[in-house]
Formats: sequence, C-alpha cells, structure tokens
Amino acid sequence: MSSADLAADTAVRADPSVPGRYHIELPNHWDYLLPSGGAVMTAALRAAEAHVADRELRLASATTIFASPVHPGALVADVHVIRRGGSTAQVRVMMRHVLEKSGEPQLELVATFTRERKGPDVLGVAFPNVTPLAQARPAEDGAPNNPHTRFRFYHQVETRLADGPAFWADAFEAGPARYARWLRYRVPQRDPEGRLDRLALPPLVDTMPTALHRAIGPGAYRFYAPSLDLTLYTVDDTTREWVLVAVTTRRARGGWAIADAEVWDDEGRFLAYGAQAMYVQSVSGEPPVVDASRRT
Repeated sequence: MSSADLAADTAVRADPSVPGRYHIELPNHWDYLLPSGGAVMTAALRAAEAHVADRELRLASATTIFASPVHPGALVADVHVIRRGGSTAQVRVMMRHVLEKSGEPQLELVATFTRERKGPDVLGVAFPNVTPLAQARPAEDGAPNNPHTRFRFYHQVETRLADGPAFWADAFEAGPARYARWLRYRVPQRDPEGRLDRLALPPLVDTMPTALHRAIGPGAYRFYAPSLDLTLYTVDDTTREWVLVAVTTRRARGGWAIADAEVWDDEGRFLAYGAQAMYVQSVSGEPPVVDASRRT
C-alpha cells in the first residue's frame, strides 16, 4: 500500500466568491482515532500561507486552539490578516466543517510569517542525549498493540526509537517523563527550494502523549490525550529527511497535561520547538500519582 502525501492531503483551494476563504478535503490518512491535530493545523497553515502569498515570508510561529473534534472530510478555512508589515505578516484562521450547522469553528489558528533579517545566531541548548539515527531501532515490530501498527498516522511516517523503550511491550518499565523518536515522512515533504517543508512539522510535533505514558509506566491505567492547543516555533531549515522529536512532559494534573518538544535534524541542527496542552481522558484504571522528576 502506498503512503499518503501530506502536502496533497492538506492542499487548499481558494473560494472564487468569498475573499480569504479556502476549501480543504481532509482524508483519513492522518488519523489516530480522529485526524492528528498536527495534520489539521498544517491544513490551516496552508490556508494562511496561500493568503499571505509571499514565498519570502516564512512560517515563524503558530498557535492552534482546538475547540471541538475535527473529522475527515470537507473543511472551510477563513483567513483574516491581523497585521502586515515589511518583514512580518500575522494572520488568523478559523476552520470549520462545511456541514457545521452552527457556523462555529472547530479550530482557530494565529500564525506569524517573517522575512529573513540580519541578526544574532545563538544556539542555547545542546543536542539531546539520545540514540543516534544509525543505531536507533525501528518502532514497527508487528505487535498488534503497537500504535505504530494500529494507527493510520504512523503508516505515513517511518519511526525509530531514540530515547525510551517500546512502551507497548511486556517488558516496558516506567521512566522519566520524556520520549524521543526519529521520524521521517515516507513521502518526502519539501518546499519549492527543496528544504523540509516547515508546514509539515506540526504533525511530527503533535506526538507528545508518549512521554506521559512513559512516566506513568505499565499498569491498569489507560488514557488518551487529545490536544487542547498546539504551538510551534520554527527557527531553521534543513534538507535532511529524518528529524528527532524529543518530548518532555512538564506536568499532568487535574485531567490535563502540558508538554514540549525540541525538533532537530540528524546533523544536529535545531529546527523548531513546540508546546502543547492536552486533555487527559481516562479510559480504564485509577489515575496514578507519579513523581518522575528525578528519574534518569
């Protein structure tokens, strides 16, 4: 079975009768239980980028609020320019299902696009201590309970484990509240200059709940964690295909959790940073009390 192309699946079509309105046909290729919030965010960013219509204005940051679940199918995005200057454009996107009777959006996104300018070049963090790509083992092992086998999303992305065990295996043990994977789109995502498409980063960043799962460890408790919001900052480019997404869960309490992710390429280039709030929905078992802050 051939893999899906994120660029094609999130492509937008301008509405000739309504300025600032764009249409998307989102398939189910990027589903977990429902479409990945990151893939939906990419679709909204496609509308924003199309409306900005300037290849020198590149995505710098974006925050998406997920107001209600997004299903595969026909979506409509309305784009409003908040501000446009010589080096920056800021826009708001409201996206909804075409058949949404209330007219209320399923998500709202605010994005900033910037033009390259002269300034300092500072790296403030070190590359994470993870298994190098060449030694990292594939996540796909054929186990029926392996999420990389079960969910359509992971059929489109090749995955290798960089920090953290196979949490679906019987020998899984609790560890620190972090998890890292090497990820690569099976259909490469490139911008017109041949770089990794910045708009393809949100689905890779939107893989944060596994760090919480590792901290909790094995047992009767089961949960899923849909996104309340997702923020992405992009700071550099790469022509490489593999990226490392290194996630840390900072805190879970009261039925929700916060986490963040660093994104690096396999040559040690820091590409992006993401942060997320998740709604932690208990499925079975009693929610545990865990202090993973001193685990290594």
